[in-house]
Amino acid sequence: MTVSRTVVFSRRAANLFLHVLTRCNLRCRHCYINPKQHGRKRLPIAHIERWLAVFAERSPGANVVFLGGEPSLHPDLPQAVRCARRLGFASITIDTNGYLFNHILERVTPAEVDVFSFSLDGATPATNDGLRGQGSYDTCLEGIRKARAKGFHTSLIYTVSRANLHELPRMGPLLNDLGVERFFIQVLGLRGKAAATGGAADARQILRVSRAEWLEIVPAAAAAVAQQGIRVIYPKVFLAPHETFECAGRVADNYFVFPNGRVYRCPLCEDFPIHSLAFDGEQLVETPPMNESDLFRLDIPEGCVMNKLIQPDNLIYTAAGVPEFKIACCLLKEEVSAGI
Repeated sequence: MTVSRTVVFSRRAANLFLHVLTRCNLRCRHCYINPKQHGRKRLPIAHIERWLAVFAERSPGANVVFLGGEPSLHPDLPQAVRCARRLGFASITIDTNGYLFNHILERVTPAEVDVFSFSLDGATPATNDGLRGQGSYDTCLEGIRKARAKGFHTSLIYTVSRANLHELPRMGPLLNDLGVERFFIQVLGLRGKAAATGGAADARQILRVSRAEWLEIVPAAAAAVAQQGIRVIYPKVFLAPHETFECAGRVADNYFVFPNGRVYRCPLCEDFPIHSLAFDGEQLVETPPMNESDLFRLDIPEGCVMNKLIQPDNLIYTAAGVPEFKIACCLLKEEVSAGI
């Protein structure tokens, strides 16, 4: 038996997603990083510490996730982690592809890092490596085992596409064997490299799953994994016409920060210069309109405004022109856990 619930938005649970660099050793087919919009530089540790302090004051008790690129390529990541801990962030997560550069596992402790979150996009090397690069499957599994051996909590991120949807139901035994505690299933959005390669109709057919495919496979696979005692989180994606749409930009406290100083409130906006906040030196300032905040205030029958603008082909209308369903905010999650 499993229990599923929608995780409601709350301003009492702020989240900071801090990209300390955009460089990565892998070339994943669906990478969302866009160097033209996010920059190519590595954020100096002095900037990291100052920016962390700004958000610690703005949103006390926030959770922070260090990302890249591959964040462990940043030589000062351990110092950034300790700074975040001193500033009182509620939890500290490092997202990684598993290569764990600069001896990161030896330079931080489980008391400093709450979770190492690994990215894997297949239950087999053939599928994962086809998406992420040769050898990345074995390296990721080795990294998880090393982190677990040192006492770190671990989670795993799986970005669903037509190239790996068929292997999602097979992930349960692998996760159980690895001792992973949380499993995040992500939907493939048209951002970064996925947007560049997914612009043609044939490429979209290869990578993006349909509503029918998502609803048939993902909830059942999530429940099967949860039955093994692993907490599963995945985006709700689709809302029935009677369900209420809420935009996280209105009712939640999330910040997506890039090395060039741009600060977004919505991930779907990250391919465009419409960020609502930015760092001007050491100060976090609001950007002039129009920006993403203006879009957050719009109400449309399709649900998410940004989805309607950048990927309208995932919508279906009746003969009368009424949407058959709404697209949920990309940050609205469903959480599945084992029942009592």
